[in-house]
This record gives sequence, C-alpha cells and structure tokens, in this order.
Amino acid sequence: MVLLQSSLSFSSRNQWRGAGDDVQRYRRRWQPKRLIRDRSHGPCTCEHIFDSRSTPTRSAWAVAAYGGVPILINACRPGSGSTVLQALAVAALKNVASIEDVRSALVEEGGLPVLVDLLASGSSDTQKSAALCIWSLASLGDHETQYQIVQAGALLPLLQALHTASGLDLHDAVLRAIHALAVVPAAARTLCASPLFFAQLTDLMCCGGSILLQQMAADMVAELAPGVSDDTKRCMAPCICMLVKMMETAKPATVQESAGRALLALMTLKSNRKELVRDEKSMTRLLHMLDPRNEEIDKKYPVSVVLALAMGGGNGTRRRLADAGVCQHLQNLAEAEVPGAKKALQRISGNRLKSLLSRGWTN
Repeated sequence: MVLLQSSLSFSSRNQWRGAGDDVQRYRRRWQPKRLIRDRSHGPCTCEHIFDSRSTPTRSAWAVAAYGGVPILINACRPGSGSTVLQALAVAALKNVASIEDVRSALVEEGGLPVLVDLLASGSSDTQKSAALCIWSLASLGDHETQYQIVQAGALLPLLQALHTASGLDLHDAVLRAIHALAVVPAAARTLCASPLFFAQLTDLMCCGGSILLQQMAADMVAELAPGVSDDTKRCMAPCICMLVKMMETAKPATVQESAGRALLALMTLKSNRKELVRDEKSMTRLLHMLDPRNEEIDKKYPVSVVLALAMGGGNGTRRRLADAGVCQHLQNLAEAEVPGAKKALQRISGNRLKSLLSRGWTN
C-alpha cells in the first residue's frame, strides 16, 4: 500500500447556495489528509463513503483516522446546508457505522443528539439512515452505548417515525433500531406501556409485507409480552392467525422460532386461546405442522402451542383439538420422544376419556 498525501479542507457552509453546489463542493473539498491506495481497489476517496456498495473498512479508516466523523456530524446539524447535504452526510455515517472507531467517534463527538434531531424532523431517507446508524450503534455497541442512546431521547422519535412511516424500508430501519434499544430496561418499560406500539407490531405482522419485518415484530412481541397488560395482549388477537401461518415458513428457519415464541406469549390469555381454536385454517395448519411426515417444520413450537391450548383451555378447547385429529400425530411424536408431545396427548385424550365415561354413567 502506498500512502498519498492530500489536504483536508472544509469551507464555510454559508458560502454554499444550491443543493447541487452543496453536494459537489462537499464531495470535492472534503478530502482525508491521507488516502490509502490499494493495488486492487484503487484509492479510497470521499466518493466511497457516499457509495453504500464500497468496502466499509476502507472508507471508515479514512473517516475515523483523519477527523471525518465530526465533519459529517456538523454537516448533519440544522442550518449547516441543504437537506440534500444532510441526507448525504447521515448516509455516509450510516455506511461506515459498522466500524468500531467510527461508532466511538460518533458518541464522543456529540453525534447522538444530532441523529435524534434527524429522526424527529428529517426526510424519509434521512430518517432511514439515522435509524440504521442508531441500530448499528446499539446492536454493535456495549450496554453503556445503548443507555446513552436512550438517554439522548432516541426512542420517542423512533416510535413516532414508526407510526408515520409509509414505506416498508423505513419501517424496517426504525424497527431494527427499536429492537436493539429494547434491551435497555427504561426503553423496555416505555415500549410495554405503549398499546399503540403493539398495535403497530400487529399491523406489521398482518400486512404481509417483508417476512423479515414480520419476524422482527414477532421477536419484539415474544420478548416484551411478559411486561404487557392483558388488555394489550387481547388487542393483538388479529395477528394470531398470521403467527400460525408464519410458523409454516420453511426459510429462513428462524421465522418458525420467532412466530412460535410470539404465539406462546399470547396464549397466556384465555380469549386468545379461544381465538386460535375457533379459526379452522389455523387449526388445519397446526395439524399439518404436527404431522411427523412434515420434516420441514421443527415440532418444538407446534407441540408447545398445542400443549398451551390443552393445559390452559377448557373442555371445549380440548374437544376441538381432539376433533381436529391432533391426538394421532401427538401419539407418533410421543413415541419419537418429542418433548411435550406425551404431556399434551395425556391432557387431551385423558379429558376426552373422562368426558365419555361421565356420559356413560349419566346414561
């Protein structure tokens, strides 16, 4: 590698007039003091930072090592230039935020309040980049960084952006950031106390958009449900059938687990259990997943759901399960020593036998 010398100059933003001039001058005048020339890739310039297809480590090295982070942060501040410049600057930060040195500099140079401001008042593209930047900081950073992001007030504008967003890309970026911050107890309490947030998660799962977006929503339901009120869980009943459908998804396999965990979290409520057994399509899907011949489906969560229904439901629920034909599949799974299958079978068939005997004695 050969180090090439160049100057670092950043002229006053007050000189810039049109958005096009802003961008061109920003790209032309903001140059790292030293650029790395790689024989196979050529020099790493400012253009690479704006290009999400470039190699992050090459761009990030120049940004972090030669004072690029504070310059980009200043370009994101209100009044620093046009909205186009702000969008480009925060996109540049987003492109290199996966690098530890860049993340450290972002926090140390006061970038968190700037990102929060962009979330609250930026354009859709700017909000998306800011949310992804916060997601990188929170998901790759330590607990202290996550706490600092929450303290900076990022959660409320993220929730507002989730509520007002119209595109799936923005929904995805915002939900990633919220998910990464939910590990902070204060953030988790705020989310659990927001019925609107769980209504939005329900909508995201029911709308049938991106399967990965649905999976993130299901993960959040599973993780936060223990701290949610019964009224909120009851309002999430519309997503129960979709969660059963998601459990049938073969790829990616993690979707089955996410949907199963979320469904089990909602099965703690009696009305939600009734909602599931009343839906014929969901019962048919559940029966299909229990079939030992269906090798694409991990039996852990279908069996757990049936067990939750059998243990928590009344005789009517268990009768519906038996009438649907789950006992035969549970018998086969119990013989294969699938955890929970034997217990679910005993609960369903045992109560059915008692019911038949009681009818016989009555007659």
